Amino acid sequence: MVNNLLVQLKDGVCAMKSKHEQIIEHIHSLDVGHKISVRQIAKDLHVSDGTAYRAIKDAENKGLVSTIERVGTIRIEQKKKDNFEQLTFAELINIVEGHVLGGREGLHKTLNKFVIGAMQLEDMMRYTEADALLIVGNRTKAHELAIKEGAAVLITGGFDTTEDIKRLADERKLPIISTSYDTFTVAAMINRAIYDQLIKKEIVLVEDIYTPYEKAFYLKEGNKVEDWYALNNYSKHTRFPVVDDRRRVLGIVTSKDVVGKSNDTSISKVMSKQPKTVQTNISLASVAHLMVWEGIEVIPVTDEQNHLQGIISRQDVLKALQQNQRQPQIGETIDDIVSRNIVESESEPGVFETKVAPQMTNQLGTLSSGVCTALMTEASRRLLLQDKKGDLVAENLTIYFIKPVQIDSTLRIKPKLLEIGRVYAKIDIEVYEEQQLASKGLLMAQLMNR
Repeated sequence: MVNNLLVQLKDGVCAMKSKHEQIIEHIHSLDVGHKISVRQIAKDLHVSDGTAYRAIKDAENKGLVSTIERVGTIRIEQKKKDNFEQLTFAELINIVEGHVLGGREGLHKTLNKFVIGAMQLEDMMRYTEADALLIVGNRTKAHELAIKEGAAVLITGGFDTTEDIKRLADERKLPIISTSYDTFTVAAMINRAIYDQLIKKEIVLVEDIYTPYEKAFYLKEGNKVEDWYALNNYSKHTRFPVVDDRRRVLGIVTSKDVVGKSNDTSISKVMSKQPKTVQTNISLASVAHLMVWEGIEVIPVTDEQNHLQGIISRQDVLKALQQNQRQPQIGETIDDIVSRNIVESESEPGVFETKVAPQMTNQLGTLSSGVCTALMTEASRRLLLQDKKGDLVAENLTIYFIKPVQIDSTLRIKPKLLEIGRVYAKIDIEVYEEQQLASKGLLMAQLMNR
C-alpha cells in the first residue's frame, strides 16, 4: 500500500507545461553569453510579448540572465554562493555605469583580481595576468598588452580605445569596458560591491535549508484519509502539502484535519485551503517571523506559479538560526556593529552598556532612530537568553525619544521583563545617557523555543 502510494506521489506531474515554464527551460538551454530579447523569445516560442517579458524578468531574478545598458539581456552563468567575492564583467558594468567597447562574448566571465594601472608599463604588466582586470586610463598600449595577457580592461575617464584593440578583444572574448569615473572612484566602487556581497553571503535564505520536492512528502487532492495514515506511518510526519496534477499547492493537511474522519474521505474535503507559502529567495528571518506569528510548523515552498518546490519546517529554521549565530563574521551591518558594541554592565547585572560609534549616528551626528531600535531589541534578546527563555522575534516596538544622543556618548540600556508567557513576552526598556533618560520603549515579542 505504502509503496504504491509513494510511486503515485513521486511520479511525474502532467507533461503539459505552462508557457512561462517553457520559456524558462528554453533560457536554461541557451549557451552562456547568448543574447536574448523579448521579441525573439516571443517569435521562437510562439508566445505574446507580455508573456516573454514576464518570463525574462523572472529569469533575471533567478540569476539566469543579466540586462546590461547599451548591451541588452544576455544569458549568464548562475553564481554559486561560495563564490560571492568574485564578480562577473556583466555585473561590473552595472557597478561602474560603464559600456562595452569590445569583447561582449566574455561578459559572463569572472574577474579574479583587478590591477590599477598607475605605474610604468613594464611594471603594470608584471601584475597583469589571465582573468584579471586592468583599470587604466587613456593608455592604448596598456590596453593591447593586457588583452594579449588574457586580462579584461576597464578604461576610466570616459576614454575610448583603437579599433584594432576592439577587434583583438572580440577575438579573445575579453571585455573592454569604458566608464566616466576616475580610477580611484572605480576601485572604491568595486571594493564596495565585493563587501556588500560578502554581507549578503551571510544572509540565510529558504533555498539554503528547505527540503526539496524530490525528498519531500505530499498528498494529491484525489488521495483519501487512508493515504494520509499510510504516508504518516511511512514518514513519521504529520503535516503534508496537498497538490493538484500540475503540482500546484492547494492546501495543507495535518493530524487535526483527519482525526475522526472515515478512511474513504477525500483529502480535498478535510485539508486547510490557501495555506501560507514562501519562495526560495525569502530570508530565514522572514520565515521565522511568519512561523511564530501564524503558529505554523511546516510551510510549503513554491515558485511564482505556486508549484510545489519543497517544504520548510520549524526545526529547519531553528537549526539554521543556531548555526548562523556560530558563523564567522565577514562583513558588518549596522546590527552587527550594535551587537558587537553592547556589553553587560559589571556593576549592574541585566543592564547593558554601549558607546555611540560614528556608524550609529544620523546626518546630524546624533544617535539614529533605527540604531536605537536595534539597541533596545538586542538588549531585550540578551535579557531573555540570560533567563533561558529563548530567542525572540520582535512583533511591536513603541519608542519615545526624550533627548538627542551625541556621538561618542556612553549609553546604559535597562530592559525589564514585565510579562512573559509560553510564546510571548512584554519588555520595558529605558536608555540612559549618563544619569538622564534619553529614550524609552515597550517591546512586544514572540518567543522562538525548541
